[in-house]
Amino acid sequence: MTTNTTAPTAAAPGPATARSLRGSRPVTLIAMCLGAMITFLQITATVSALTTIQRDLRVDPTTVIWIPSAYTLVVASVVLSAATLGNRYGRRRMFGAGILAMIVGGAVVAGAPTVAWVIVGQLVAGLGGALILPNSLAILGATFTDPHRRTEVITAWAAASGIGLAIGPLIAGTLLKHYAWHSVYLSTIVLGVVTLVVAAIGVAESRPSAGRLDVPGLLLGTVAIAAAVYALIQGGKDGYTSPVVTVAWIAAAAALVAFVLVELHSDAPMLDMRLFRSASFSAVMVVAAVSLFGFTGVAILLVLFHERVQALSPLDTGWRMLVLFGAYVVVAFGAGRAIRRTGFKAPLTLGLVLGAVASFGLAAQGPTASFGHRWALFALFGAAGGLVVAPATAAALASVAPAQAGMASGAVNAARQVGSVLGTSLLGTLLTTTMLADLPDRLAAHQVAEPTRGAVQAAVAAGVTGDQPLPDPVRAAIAEAMTSGVQAGLRINGIVFLVTAVLTLALVRNRPHQH
Repeated sequence: MTTNTTAPTAAAPGPATARSLRGSRPVTLIAMCLGAMITFLQITATVSALTTIQRDLRVDPTTVIWIPSAYTLVVASVVLSAATLGNRYGRRRMFGAGILAMIVGGAVVAGAPTVAWVIVGQLVAGLGGALILPNSLAILGATFTDPHRRTEVITAWAAASGIGLAIGPLIAGTLLKHYAWHSVYLSTIVLGVVTLVVAAIGVAESRPSAGRLDVPGLLLGTVAIAAAVYALIQGGKDGYTSPVVTVAWIAAAAALVAFVLVELHSDAPMLDMRLFRSASFSAVMVVAAVSLFGFTGVAILLVLFHERVQALSPLDTGWRMLVLFGAYVVVAFGAGRAIRRTGFKAPLTLGLVLGAVASFGLAAQGPTASFGHRWALFALFGAAGGLVVAPATAAALASVAPAQAGMASGAVNAARQVGSVLGTSLLGTLLTTTMLADLPDRLAAHQVAEPTRGAVQAAVAAGVTGDQPLPDPVRAAIAEAMTSGVQAGLRINGIVFLVTAVLTLALVRNRPHQH
């Protein structure tokens, strides 16, 4: 969810802007909203299909986490460079290339015979998401030059992102009820084709400058993020101090240091490190990352809880998740306007605290808790996300000089996507490691004897238990062990949110930067 309340291109209208205005404004808004919808639908539709994919392809729990993480990993790594590509080669052209990549990625996954091909398709789709997000915002900024109108259309763009999150589980659940899991990705293909047609009808090209692509920054940033995510996920299986994982940690740290040094000395950096001289801006980057860390990570935990612990269908799970995503859409739409009166600290801090309260409340629920006792916490967590997302972007832009607004906007996008990939990988890995560690005691408590106990543990670790009937004691033990993993992830998220709330109070500037 990369919501902006100020467009990344707020410069005075020039020749490029004039060219963009020859397109149809309503059609441009529709096309950009459809693009944003696709990028986020891909996330929640994939999460909703995870259980079915794992069962069909017999995927171990560690590899399962790579399926959603592969998509967000590429988005996080490429989103900053994607904005430069739009500046150099044309924003509409790069937006269209992003839609095509989403279609190709969806087609690869739809026809995937193995989990390796699923991950490849997710990587390709992630490239599309990275191209769509910054260029759709830039097109809106060039098309709607009036500041108040621009705020309204970008709020609509943000709401479309939330709608994509909300309908993903519903579409996936409906298709999974009647067809194989491959059909879930047909929605990406169909929506992508519709978006391409709409964009061709009424979106004009805008290219404000011939920006230079920061290839060293792109490569080093990608290596740093990819190595860190690999270490997080694989460490859950092999141990965080195992030789291969240790090498990954070292590679991530070295690439990060090199990235900072290269960006500091680059004439056209992908990320201007001098922005971080502002303590407020640095704090807002943490807030932006944490907002998606919690939102995507908690969404995965809740979907897996409903589908695997409570044995609900993907469609039933989708209706429950609609409460969370619906609350996000409603609150995010209003938060962008509320910050004009409240400033930034109040909504950011309140959202983070409420998110923590909801996380701890959900963590206290057992495996048999009914949705009637949980729906208010779902709505509370969704509302908390809405309070944080839009104000975080506005706070980032207010923390720097106006001339740096474009770079700040891109940095917020990147921070959110880094948070998203860390949320899926870290909380997902915590779930699997806690579940596998807790399972032996749960099996023993339910008096499951050897050799059945060892066979169940091996089957769960390999991800091959979903297609065979299980005795009640074994099923109960697995449900309790998975609930322990979900609860651990929710508690960690609550702690992260509370710590970030304190950071927000201490460092975030409440009103726009003055000169």
